[in-house]
Amino acid sequence: MAIRDSILPELDHELATTRKLLERVPDAQAEWQPHPKSMTLGKLAIHLATLPRWAATTMKQTELDMNPPGGQPMVLPTFESTAATLALFDQVAAEGRAAIAAAEDGDFMVPWALKNAGQQIFAMPRLNVLRSFVLNHLIHHRGQLSVYLRLHDVPIPSIYGPSADEAS
Repeated sequence: MAIRDSILPELDHELATTRKLLERVPDAQAEWQPHPKSMTLGKLAIHLATLPRWAATTMKQTELDMNPPGGQPMVLPTFESTAATLALFDQVAAEGRAAIAAAEDGDFMVPWALKNAGQQIFAMPRLNVLRSFVLNHLIHHRGQLSVYLRLHDVPIPSIYGPSADEAS
């Protein structure tokens, strides 16, 4: 089995589940945060919406510097609305999925590095980046979003089984 054929079903499941949560973000609560050190609800939603972009970045490049020396630092979009966040998510999720679907097994073993201001933060094979920095990172922040939504009495969808709000 090709590596892409192993990872794509997992990616599809996690993206679909993430979208179900993003659909429920209440626009009126975008500036709410559970603690001063926590992200706002809107910032967390936009972070989740842009995380799938890392799949395409990982598969198309061998490194990313978030603040390149002499260049422009990476700037994340800001939350405008749930509808705009979903449109962005759909776009970057499709791009990420397409990059993985087009890859051959050897492409997944190419080393990839994350840098900040020229300093390497980590380097590992692309497959490990996809599993940890993309999928696990997505799942982690999706868990946070589910708590944020619960604190606003927003019904939580089924994620890995029934939720208290949905039977399936």
